[in-house]
Amino acid sequence: MRRSGFVLTMLAFGYAFLYVPIILLIIYSFNESRLVTVWGGWSTKWYVGLLHNQQMLSAAWLSLRIAALSATISVILGTMAGMAMARFGRFKGRTLFGGMITAPLVMPEVITGLSLLLLFVSLEQLIGWPEGRGMTTITIAHVTFTMAFVAVIVQSRLVSLDESIEEAAMDLGARPAKIFFVITLPIISPAIVSGWLLAFTLSLDDLVIASFVSGPASTTLPMVIFSSVRLGVTPEINALATIIVAIVTTGIIAAGVIMARQERIRRIDEQMASASNA
Repeated sequence: MRRSGFVLTMLAFGYAFLYVPIILLIIYSFNESRLVTVWGGWSTKWYVGLLHNQQMLSAAWLSLRIAALSATISVILGTMAGMAMARFGRFKGRTLFGGMITAPLVMPEVITGLSLLLLFVSLEQLIGWPEGRGMTTITIAHVTFTMAFVAVIVQSRLVSLDESIEEAAMDLGARPAKIFFVITLPIISPAIVSGWLLAFTLSLDDLVIASFVSGPASTTLPMVIFSSVRLGVTPEINALATIIVAIVTTGIIAAGVIMARQERIRRIDEQMASASNA
C-alpha cells in the first residue's frame, strides 16, 4: 500500500513538472497586462495582435514550408537507406554506410551546423550554388539530420517484418517493384508516417542548425522566438505557444480516436470470423 502511494505521488510530481508550466503559459496568454508576471485580467487581445505580427507570421509560414519539404525528402531518402540496411544483407561497406546514417543522431548540432555552413560557402565559391543562405540551405541541412531518424524507424520496422510474405509474392511471379508498393509499403506505412511526423517536428523545432545556415531574409519561427525571448517574453509568444499546443493536442486526440475506432473494428471482425468458424 505504501509502495503504491509512493508511486502515485512520484507520478503526480512527474506530470506536474511536465504540464504545470504549459498550463501556466496557456493561462498567461489570456493576460490583459503586457507584463508576463503580473495578472491584469482576462483578454484575447494578444491573439489579435499575433494575427497582425507580420514578422512572426512570415517566420511561421517559412518554418512550416521547410518542415514539410524536409520531412518529405527525409522520408524518401530514409526509407531507401532503411531498406538497404534491412534487405541487402552484408554488402561491402555496410558498416561505413550504417555509421554514416547514425552519425547525425549523435553529432552535436553546433558541429553539424558549422560543417554545413562551410560546405555551402565552399560550394557557392566553386559552382555558384547555393547562392546565399536561405530556404534551400535550411532544407538541405534539416534533411541531413532528420533522414537519420526516418532510416532508423523504417529499418526497425523492416527487421521485424516477416520476409516469407515477400518471398511468397516472388514465388507467384511478382516483380520487386510490385512487391514493394503492394506488400511492403502498406505494412511499413505506420513507420513511414511516424518518421515523417518526427522529421517534421524536428525541423520545425530546430534552432541551432538553422542559425548557421540561414540568411537575413530567411528567419525561421524558433529564431524569431529566441531573439524575442532574449529581450523578455511577450504575451504574443504565449499566444503563439498556446495555438501550437492546441494544434498538437487536437492531433493527438484525433489520432487516438482513429486508433480506437480501428481497434474496435478489428475486434468486431475477429468476433465475426470466430463466430463463422464455429
